[in-house]
Amino acid sequence: MILITEGDVNIYYLQTLCLLFFPGETFSPDEVESEQTPVVSLSVKDTEEGIESTCTIRVGDRVRSSTHTEPLSAYPTREKCIKISSGIAIFEAGKRFLGFSPPWGILTGVRPVKLVADMVANGMDYASIRRRLTKEYFLNPKKASLAINICKFQNKILKKLPPDSCSLYISIPFCPSRCTYCSFVSYSTKKLFSLLPEYLDRLCLDIERTVKTINELGLKILTVYIGGGTPTVLDEAQLERVLKTVGENVDVASLREYSVEGGRPDTITPGKMRLMVENGVTRVSVNTQTLTDHVLADIGRHHTAEDYYRAFSIARDSGVKCINTDLIAGLPGETFTMFSRSVDGVIALKPENLTVHTFCVKRAAEILQTDSEIYHRSSGDAVKSVDYSQLKAKLADYTPYYMYRQKNTAGNLENVGFALDGHEGLYNIFIMEEVHSIFACGAGAVTKLVDRENKRIKRYFMPKYPYEYLKYSGDAEKSDAFYREMKDFYSAQNG
Repeated sequence: MILITEGDVNIYYLQTLCLLFFPGETFSPDEVESEQTPVVSLSVKDTEEGIESTCTIRVGDRVRSSTHTEPLSAYPTREKCIKISSGIAIFEAGKRFLGFSPPWGILTGVRPVKLVADMVANGMDYASIRRRLTKEYFLNPKKASLAINICKFQNKILKKLPPDSCSLYISIPFCPSRCTYCSFVSYSTKKLFSLLPEYLDRLCLDIERTVKTINELGLKILTVYIGGGTPTVLDEAQLERVLKTVGENVDVASLREYSVEGGRPDTITPGKMRLMVENGVTRVSVNTQTLTDHVLADIGRHHTAEDYYRAFSIARDSGVKCINTDLIAGLPGETFTMFSRSVDGVIALKPENLTVHTFCVKRAAEILQTDSEIYHRSSGDAVKSVDYSQLKAKLADYTPYYMYRQKNTAGNLENVGFALDGHEGLYNIFIMEEVHSIFACGAGAVTKLVDRENKRIKRYFMPKYPYEYLKYSGDAEKSDAFYREMKDFYSAQNG
């Protein structure tokens, strides 16, 4: 699509707003206008009343416009006033053009709950926050309530968070097959699987050194999360090696949570579950995404609903304290009726955690090569599906405990984690709300150092691809610099 701007504006923010109404579109400087090309024009100027923004949306001969003015005196900075003024102008023009209101209004951030928490920290009461979310950001009242209720729930947990706590993330970016919608850096070819032995050698060394650094900084690991990819794609010997490395370096008995992302039901065996429980794992994900077999086949998952039930039974029989299951609303080819059956089938098993994602496709996904209109087709039953999942979860005594959003999500909806009482996924809360540091090992891993007192965050990115990671982590100079920078961050933080 084409975005034309005039005035002092944040181009990235405006592009994100445009995607609320035109998901999946790209912004190329070489875009040539056609009858189907959305053209969004925005002008921002100062007036006596404040910041005036005018937005015009055009596709072919169809045109809709909106003008909005915000008083400068209502905002702490001019930049904030411009953001709200331009956001409302685009939102109103988009509503007039397409005839619907995105449920999260002009809120484009990944972390709505963090926004609410920041408002609470600035002295706002929940009634005022609700008014601001619905009147200033144009949230649907149900979404405003969802964000506020999750914030209230999380505050009970986070107020007990020790100031010297942190978490450890371990990346196993390999999968038995690649889902057609997948955007994660995960690999399933024989050539890349041949890197696994060397990858695990390097990963175990990094775990040892990272935990040593954490100890030197005087921090205490609260949660460990082994993710991917699909960590249970490892055979039993490989999985045991990673678990033993963690156990030799981390005081597993003192952890509040130890998670392994089982992911694919077709990779879960009694032997692997036994190893996980014996080595202190307390939470495992057994993810099916849907219980409709033809949809599973279409999205590239090489398992059936029956495989999920089998894997869930294995996990339950292992005695692991917490089982999580993921579902995705709005998958291609899945109707509301199919999805509702999946929700009912999973809830009947009573997993301690249930995470309901909304279908989202990133630009690198395989599915876009065969279906460029998937963004629009996937939205059909997504709204009803998400509403149904939240109602059924509530009736089954699950509480929503964390949430995040993504660009180009079907229906501009959200991803929500639900938990039975006392089984909240703590790592999920910590990473989404950015309340303490998370040290990460492995390809594609991101270490996030958090200075809560000074509201400062520093990120360190490991190379995405396993072969790049092997080259990088094998470079002693680069590796030393990485750990030195982490220590410097904390030294500066503590004076």
